[in-house]
Amino acid sequence: MRTGVDRTKAVLSWPMSTIVYCVTATLPDEATCREYVEWLHEGHVTDVIAGGASSGCVVRIEDPATPIRVETRYEFESREALDRYVEEAAPTLRAEGLARFGPERGVRFERRVGRVVTAPNLD
Repeated sequence: MRTGVDRTKAVLSWPMSTIVYCVTATLPDEATCREYVEWLHEGHVTDVIAGGASSGCVVRIEDPATPIRVETRYEFESREALDRYVEEAAPTLRAEGLARFGPERGVRFERRVGRVVTAPNLD
């Protein structure tokens, strides 16, 4: 038991259709990073959740420390929920983000989508 968890009680349980949608921003400097994280915190993540995500979190990538990157991770209950978000809410939200943090400011975005295949339930 490397983690101190009784593995006989750990059950791998997760809705197998859960989709994780990650947006990674590569930022040119610390000032832009602070501004970007503040914008995410002040409403963008909440707007994505209102658009169909079931949760969201913001992660500052520390290793490697350069380039400066912030990853925002959203969970959607299904691929259909993500597709609905991409079709209905994402165009407006992406346009707002690009208006504030576009390539002319040295910001680059990368998006990835994956499916949760397992996660421990330690209850």
